[in-house]
Parts: sequence; structure tokens; C-alpha cells
Amino acid sequence: MIRPDSVQNFEEYPRWQLLAGVREIEIRMRFSFDSKLQDIAFKIEDGERLSFEDGVALYNTSDLNALGKLADSVRRQKHGLTTYYNVNRHFNHTNICVADCKFCGFYRRARQEDSYTYSIEEGVEIARNAVAEGATELHIVGGLTTKLPFSYYTDLFSTLKREFPKLHLKALTMVELDFFARFYKMSDEDVIEQLKAAGMDSCPGGGAEIFAEPTRSRICDHKCDGSRWLELAGKVHKAGLKTNATMLYGHIETIEDRVDHVVKLREQQDATGGFQCFIPLAFYPPGTALSTLPGPDAIDNLKTIAVSRLMLDNFDHVKAYWVMLGKPTTQMALHFGANDVDGTITDGGELTHAYSVEEGGESKMTKAELITMIERAGFESVERDTVYNRVEKVVG
Repeated sequence: MIRPDSVQNFEEYPRWQLLAGVREIEIRMRFSFDSKLQDIAFKIEDGERLSFEDGVALYNTSDLNALGKLADSVRRQKHGLTTYYNVNRHFNHTNICVADCKFCGFYRRARQEDSYTYSIEEGVEIARNAVAEGATELHIVGGLTTKLPFSYYTDLFSTLKREFPKLHLKALTMVELDFFARFYKMSDEDVIEQLKAAGMDSCPGGGAEIFAEPTRSRICDHKCDGSRWLELAGKVHKAGLKTNATMLYGHIETIEDRVDHVVKLREQQDATGGFQCFIPLAFYPPGTALSTLPGPDAIDNLKTIAVSRLMLDNFDHVKAYWVMLGKPTTQMALHFGANDVDGTITDGGELTHAYSVEEGGESKMTKAELITMIERAGFESVERDTVYNRVEKVVG
């Protein structure tokens, strides 16, 4: 529709179109009292990509309802009422780590009493229990340890694939792949190809944290930098594997850092197209070196979900990760642009347990509970596999 404010000669403009345009402006005036949000709404309707400045404006708006409605409209255009979940299990093979990220309550040094490393046989038993409970995905991440040979990972994956050929192995972050290349003195391509040949089916999105400097160096200076994370994600995509992407927010980063982060992810997606889902991760302070910080509140959580949906126009899926948001906020997030809630996380995982905001560190939910959570929020629950194929329901 032609905007009335662009018409130079009103006599040449059909009266019905002019009236319709005026009516449209009246509706938009009621949509939000934030003029910047109204301008952004016009851009979204016209299919224009939002700028860095738009992202900052979205975060800074005080009109939470209008922001949510805008993100929800985009979400519904893409997915309708469909909201995905999966039946999965997290397997954190070791908590021994040479890094000391300020936001992490999971890592241990090798000599600490509560450090651990699972054997391949123990990993197989964990996977066996998960498969028996209906899991289609095993999510495998752990610490950066110098105590294991590279063959541990290839043997683990090949053994799991031999025992459970239909189980999808979503394994190893870009930070872990970078560590392998440096510690084992291998090329990136060799690391990726050997792990893929052993059975790695896709990669999770962890380790992205915040790309912007100096913030990243202040919270995780032993990890690869943001450009290296993005480089490796691109190489994994070019090897034919899908990955996810994350952002850790609610610590010492700025709003500008957050917007910079999603813009860089958007650019990488333009280049290699392998990101499936974006998962904003709400920082959980207890047990970390940043424990005096309050962490994000519900308003911040909902804004971040909404801004992610609006800025990441080339990402199909935005996840409200229920473990870090809590169940009530997750339900609200489905109205702010999210279309996925993650999964059952059967039996939990040590890393997930360390970050859970649920009472007692709870990090598991039954399939029935997930379905109820989604449907009580007014959406359609759809079980998916890791690459977003619908899992067909067994009848009878």
C-alpha cells in the first residue's frame, strides 16, 4: 500500500486508498506510543532488514507489549501456532577444563575432588537409558581438557553410532573444536572431518557467549575470540553439518554488545546458511565468579527473545530455553517470538543442572509436561528431531 505521507498530489490519489491509508496510520498510532517502534514496524512490514540502530531502539523501548506483538506477528507468519520440542538427553563427558570463564559454575580443575570424566562405556549406558526413554538426540559437550586423547572423541562417537544408529549426536561447540585444533595440532578441516566420519551429526551453539571486545575477554579470556567462533561455524556448515548459535546475556555486556552479536550471526548466516536455531541464554549468577550480579529479569528475557526474532530475519527458529528462563517465562516467550522450548533433557546434565533456574536446580521435564506447558500458552506442540523434522506420533 502507498503511504499517504508520500503522496504529492492528493487529487490523483484514489479517495478509498487515501482513507484506507489514513485508517492504517490510525491503527499504527494505537499500536505503540513509541515512534521508533512504529517506524520499525513499517520496515518489517515492507520486508526491510533492521539495522544495528534499530536493534538498539528495540531494546530501549518501554512499550513491552508492542514489542512482543511485533515479534509475535513475525513468528506467526513463519510458524503459525507450531511450537517445537524434542526428547533429548544432555551428556557432559567431563567437567575438567583449562579455562576459567567468569560466568561458569560447571568447570573443575583436574585435581579437584568433584572433577570427573566418563568412560566410553559409561557414555554408552547413559545413551542406552536415553534411547529407552524415547530420546532422539544426545547433546554432548564438556570441558576443555588436556587429559584425553583425540581418539576418545572419535571412539566415543563411533561406538555410540554402532550401538544406536538412529540417535542423533549433537556434539561439541566451536570452542571445543578450536581447542582440539590447537591442542592436538590438527587443521580445522581435519578435526571436523574425523569427528563427522566418527558419527558427529551436528553441533550445538554454545561458546558464542558475547562476541564484542573487550567484554568477551573480560568474561572468557581463555576461549577463542568471536571471529574465530564464527569462522569455525562457517567451516562446519561447509562440511555439510548444521549448527545452532547462542548468546549469553545479562552479565557485564551492554545492549550494544548484544545487538552486535546478533548482527554478526546474521552476517555469518548470509554467508554459509548452516544455523538452524538461535538460543539466547540467560546468565545465572549463583556459583560463578560473577555471583554478585543480579542476572536478567523477566522483562530483559522477553525483550531479548523479541529482539532476536526481529533482527535475525534469516534464522528460522528462536528457542526459549526453559531451563534458564523458567517455565512461566518460557510460556510468555512463546508470545514474544520464540517457537521452540528445547526438550525433556532426560535425566538432566551436570552443566545444565549448574545453570537451571528451576527450584533445586531441576533440569528435566517429561514429554507430557512439555506438551502441557506449550499448549497452556495457546500453541500447538510438535515433537521434532534435531534437524526439525516432525516426529510422527505412533497410533495404537
